[in-house]
Amino acid sequence: MDAMKQPVVILGAGINGAALARELVLSRVPVVVVDTADIAYGTTAYSSRLIHGGLRYLEYGDAGLVRESLAERRRLLNLAPQFVQPLEIQIPVSQRGGGWVSAVTRFVGMRSDAAAQRGLWLIRSGLCMYDLLARDRQLPSHRVFPAGSPQAVPVDPAHYHWLASYWDAQMAYPERFVVALLEDAQAVANQEGIEFSLYTYHRAQRDDTRLIIRPVDSRGETGETVRTIEPAAVVNATGAWVDHALRHLDITAPRKIGGTKGTHFLTYEPALTEALGGRGLYAQASDGRPVFVLPLGAGVLVGTTDTAYDGDPGQAVATEAELEYLLDLVRQLLPQAPLSRGDIHLHYAGVRPLPYSGDKKPGAISRRHWLERHLGGSLPLYSIIGGKLTTCRSLAEDAARQMLKDLGRQPLTDSRNRVVPGGEDYPADREALDRQHQQLADRYSLPLSSITAVWSLLGSRTDSVLEATAARGGDLLPDTDLPRAVASWIIDHQWVRRLDDLVERRLMLLYEPRLSNTCLEHLAQLLADAGKLPPSEIAGSVAATTNRLKNHFGKRVQP
Repeated sequence: MDAMKQPVVILGAGINGAALARELVLSRVPVVVVDTADIAYGTTAYSSRLIHGGLRYLEYGDAGLVRESLAERRRLLNLAPQFVQPLEIQIPVSQRGGGWVSAVTRFVGMRSDAAAQRGLWLIRSGLCMYDLLARDRQLPSHRVFPAGSPQAVPVDPAHYHWLASYWDAQMAYPERFVVALLEDAQAVANQEGIEFSLYTYHRAQRDDTRLIIRPVDSRGETGETVRTIEPAAVVNATGAWVDHALRHLDITAPRKIGGTKGTHFLTYEPALTEALGGRGLYAQASDGRPVFVLPLGAGVLVGTTDTAYDGDPGQAVATEAELEYLLDLVRQLLPQAPLSRGDIHLHYAGVRPLPYSGDKKPGAISRRHWLERHLGGSLPLYSIIGGKLTTCRSLAEDAARQMLKDLGRQPLTDSRNRVVPGGEDYPADREALDRQHQQLADRYSLPLSSITAVWSLLGSRTDSVLEATAARGGDLLPDTDLPRAVASWIIDHQWVRRLDDLVERRLMLLYEPRLSNTCLEHLAQLLADAGKLPPSEIAGSVAATTNRLKNHFGKRVQP
């Protein structure tokens, strides 16, 4: 089948927009992606970083979504092993019975007492169904441990008598996963001889059957037109900004998104890290909300809240009340590792792009996704409603199939068995991975910690990138484990425009506790060397990034 001549324009370079772009180019559809900010700038960067089947969705009778999510979890473990790793999660339980009435009423769609504590029998029933739906031999089936046993996280025995253990998976850096999807889309497009273009910090505005693309500055003001396109279709994949984007396209439509705000914090408190021992906790707060306490690198990620939010998603920040709510639960779970406000290294808050559902409680709103077509316009326009990190690929496959049908075409293939760049020839087990890391450290005369750091960003592409940058030397960025040459390679090849892009979503230095002002100055100089930052703006850029880290994330940069 010949490639289409007119491109599909995707608004939004988050997880759903990137996955859909990749799916479309696999069917020889040219794609243009436009985002008013950076890649993975929105909800993607503020999730709990779990790849999971949605255990609690079973209580709402949504076994279909759980089955789909578990199938996608299995695929991601196989196709993106550089980003997705198995994770044992334990549920602390305080009583044998309890929670049945609330669970049944939720299952049949009625209101229930969300604060009702779930007992061991109910939790085991849910985990048995979870195992049955998963049918996944890669991960162990659930087990139950008495509190205090060697296999159990040492939660407070005065409150909890058992821990129910099950397995899901974790994606530490979804931001890097999105970059890899876009790189794959670019590679496929180059191979097929079709267009793939990405415009970050640009806005697309509608002019009848055309879209006009203009750059956006830091104040939100648009500049001169850089391109005019007559697209085959437009997809609004802006997540929590779906309604905002429709207004900018002069589309009148009922409210689509009723986003809820989720707050997390990251701590490097050693006693808490030691207590978890690489396992996660899935606990129920006093008001019934589920909260995760999860290992993340050398630290621990705690979240999340789930409250209605109507403001600008880009301005969502954690409140002191939300942080104290999460701290209280951790102190209840693990009193031997008492956390204070000062133990929080950073925090973040994101807005889930949930479908608008009136007065439903946030936890009861469906996590399903769909592609909605807006009728009556001068060009085919769709919006992606809902969705979550785990099901991004299946969402993209469904959306591409529906769009192609509307455009009179058939899918040529799909991404069900397509490895995400960096997952090729992946080591078979932990021992093989450690051997490969050591071999790379010896080959390039780099510390083992540097190989591990680069691998977390690039996976099995680490060798080829280190080889391509070897001539630049092995100097490390100050106060990090990352080679300067690798940072330069990422600036040149991965759509970096600003210092914030590097820190938050390419090098993942947001999560580096040693991040210093000196490191930021070196990164800004690398951007200037690449022609992406005027030398006269280096100091201002560093100051702006430092202020954003402090005000948006509560993170203080070292002197």
